[in-house]
Amino acid sequence: MSFQNAVLEGVLERITYANEDNGYTVARVDSGRGGGELLTVVGSLLGAQVGESLRMEGRWGSHPQYGRQFTVENYTTVLPATVQGIRRYLGSGLIKGIGPRIAERIVDHFGTSTLDVIEADPRKLIEVPGLGPKRTEKIAAAWDEQKAIKEVMVFLQGVGVSTSIAVRIYKKYGDASISVVKNQPYRLAADVWGIGFLTADRIAQSVGIPHDSPERVKAGLQYALSQSTDQGHCYLPEERLISDAVKLLQVDTGLVIDCLGRLAAEEEGVVKETVPGEDGQPLTAVYLVPFHRAELSLAAQLRRLLHAPEDRMAAFQDVDWEAALGWLAERTGAQLAPEQRQAVQLALSEKVAVLTGGPGCGKSFTVRSVVELARAKKARVVLAAPTGRAAKRLSELTGADASTVHRLLELKPGGDAAYDRDRPLEADLIVVDEASMLDLLLANKLIKAVPPGAHLLLVGDVDQLPSVGAGEVLRDLLAEGGPVPSVRLKRIFRQAQQSGVVTNAHRINSGAQPVTHGLRDFFLFAEDDAEEAGKLTVDVVARRIPAKFGLDPRRDVQVLTPMHRGPAGAGTLNGLLQQAVSPARPDVPEKRFGGRVFRVGDKVTQIRNNYEKGACGVFNGTVGVVTALHAEDQRLTVRTDEDEEVEYDFDELDELAHAYAVTIHRSQGSEYPAVVIPVTTSAWMMLQRNLLYTAVTRAKRLVVLVGSRRAIGQAVRTVSAGRRCTALDHRLRGGAALPGSDRCSGG
Repeated sequence: MSFQNAVLEGVLERITYANEDNGYTVARVDSGRGGGELLTVVGSLLGAQVGESLRMEGRWGSHPQYGRQFTVENYTTVLPATVQGIRRYLGSGLIKGIGPRIAERIVDHFGTSTLDVIEADPRKLIEVPGLGPKRTEKIAAAWDEQKAIKEVMVFLQGVGVSTSIAVRIYKKYGDASISVVKNQPYRLAADVWGIGFLTADRIAQSVGIPHDSPERVKAGLQYALSQSTDQGHCYLPEERLISDAVKLLQVDTGLVIDCLGRLAAEEEGVVKETVPGEDGQPLTAVYLVPFHRAELSLAAQLRRLLHAPEDRMAAFQDVDWEAALGWLAERTGAQLAPEQRQAVQLALSEKVAVLTGGPGCGKSFTVRSVVELARAKKARVVLAAPTGRAAKRLSELTGADASTVHRLLELKPGGDAAYDRDRPLEADLIVVDEASMLDLLLANKLIKAVPPGAHLLLVGDVDQLPSVGAGEVLRDLLAEGGPVPSVRLKRIFRQAQQSGVVTNAHRINSGAQPVTHGLRDFFLFAEDDAEEAGKLTVDVVARRIPAKFGLDPRRDVQVLTPMHRGPAGAGTLNGLLQQAVSPARPDVPEKRFGGRVFRVGDKVTQIRNNYEKGACGVFNGTVGVVTALHAEDQRLTVRTDEDEEVEYDFDELDELAHAYAVTIHRSQGSEYPAVVIPVTTSAWMMLQRNLLYTAVTRAKRLVVLVGSRRAIGQAVRTVSAGRRCTALDHRLRGGAALPGSDRCSGG
């Protein structure tokens, strides 16, 4: 039941729910009517901040479950007029540098003139005891920025852009924000993280850019290509790109073909090239420029390394292998199996080599043996892996320092590396573990930095999921008939055969059902209903595993899900797990941002590459723990799994997501004592063999599956459909078209 239009004025006290996509908010407001009773308001409160005084237009109504509430149709911010209102407004953390204590002091000094002073003559703030010139300056700058952002937000409100994106637009363009949004909205999709083509298109529509504008079509084509790189493709066949763009843009096919021709002719972001299709017949591939350059460069650099005339480890060309391996066995206390021995010899005598194999097959011991022998000959050995956790593991294994690839190359803001072809790494042997995670762009940066004559050993499990970024580098290097020598370890060692985790990983990989009873380290909690499976997953993590195995639910247990959405997806489970493992407590500081609440102690993950953060950037997939939260400075601190303290301003919190549950794709390269995997029929389209295999191989000691036997059966039976669109193996062979090449075609 609802009533006629009304106006409600009040101070926004807290936001209890906010949908980041559409701005729908549920909040509590103090109308100042006495008794301290808070009123519930619902509707689009996009951009409103806790502590602000709002004038809301809308209507009163009654919700069957939540009672009387006010539905907001539109609102304006009004500055508070009373001393109490001003104190609360300033103390809410809205202005960086002012917390409750400082707000108290300022308002005690200036009373109801406080906001006029900050607006007109902020230098006067220096009169307030304890406020120095530095902090005064900071407060004045934060006030101005807040005003400018508000202006941009009011303009963007009409097109449904969220607060966090409005802030980013302002940070990118400053005073030019409104002009860019009005006149060049498609620039936003390229320049501002978090704005895709669809948001830019909505803005463009609202500022009157025609539906069939060539600018719109070109932006749409680039968006379709960039979406395909997010799905792992380095290019799209031209026909498929055109049909995707027609569907996306709802315009005439002729216009799309014409605009694609113009983009390619001007080399304005895209390149066309003929490569072999699935049937060996030529097809026209369309690449975004950076991916085309990287693929050409990576193939050329690998061939350069393979054929380098010099050899920085020439001592191994005529070594007495029996003596060398005898010395190694004495040192390590174990003999190498024949295929391990072959891999060791290959790595030390060939310039580029690949070592692959599943869990329990001795990859780690083989790597350790390579490093021991190289060191014995005084070689400079450099060790790296794509993630912090994998680098730590490599370091523990070899007893030498290992770093992430990003740190090794010293990537700088903008993504350029300090080490490249002109300034190569100082190394004779470079070993990269978890190489299945290397995407095309990172692999290209890495290979450029390998000095001629040095040896490169790439180690990884090719049966795991391919990299999150575009490309299938490890698989392309292992392609039959390619120039890169490789060894695949297949024999499971006796001690590994005792592990249910290892034996089930191999069963899954060979298409057999995992054994889920009678094992001490591999369990199934059967539950067909996805919602119940989600709740059961939380119970397993928070109560059952700690009780039976004594593991810490936050530090030692990781939930890995096939997908983000759904009742047993990472999004829902993160909310439930945070409640169970890190509930709200009066003594634990927290910050609500959009639909999430961040607390000290939360497990979080970075969800974009940010080259500006930390010593050498913070990258998509980096995991850490929130160690501090400063309301006054509007900042929280995360300690990453590389033991680095990284600061986040509150308006950057959309770069972080909770990590109590992460998707299996995001878990690559990491290892956890215990892994809990919800496998439900609600994730049916995602269920495939390499997904489940990757999840199981992340566990060191314990795997618990939660869900339906039918869903597990589907995952084991389903082999990943089709290869990614890449032409790296074709280029490695020298570029000749090969009949029967099994790469992606236009379907």
